[in-house]
Amino acid sequence: MASLNVGNLGEYLREQRRNAQLSLRQLADAAGVSNPYLSQIERGLRKPSAEVLQQVAKALRISAETLYVRAGILDEREREELETRAVILADPSMNERQKNVLLQIYESFRKENGFEPGPGSGAEAGSETGGESGSGAGADGRPGADGPRTAGGSDADTASKPSKPSH
Repeated sequence: MASLNVGNLGEYLREQRRNAQLSLRQLADAAGVSNPYLSQIERGLRKPSAEVLQQVAKALRISAETLYVRAGILDEREREELETRAVILADPSMNERQKNVLLQIYESFRKENGFEPGPGSGAEAGSETGGESGSGAGADGRPGADGPRTAGGSDADTASKPSKPSH
């Protein structure tokens, strides 16, 4: 029943607001929505748009995807997959090539376990690197199968080649 789902969302929002020690008015101001509208959402009388949920999530400093799931906008599995991808893409310790290879491996494991390619996986229209056959993939299709490579042709690429003798 849709109203129960919206009610669960409202209860969850109220709980999160109280945990953040914010009044209804403070949260409404921070999220850029009216006080009466937020009150109606919390009481389960209104179903907010994804945009409003995103604004409320930002004000509460919680995951917008969690609110999307609570509101019935996003499936739980999709949320988990999106969060996994977001964490990989946001990791500052990896370069873009490494992130793309890790996402390709992640997608191959999901496919092997019977899950369809997820949103933004790049599986629908080539890879995110312009449709090349798997950035860094070797002749057999595995990432890095023919040795380490980097996007700019530096680091591991030049380290594996013998240096030219100087005359």
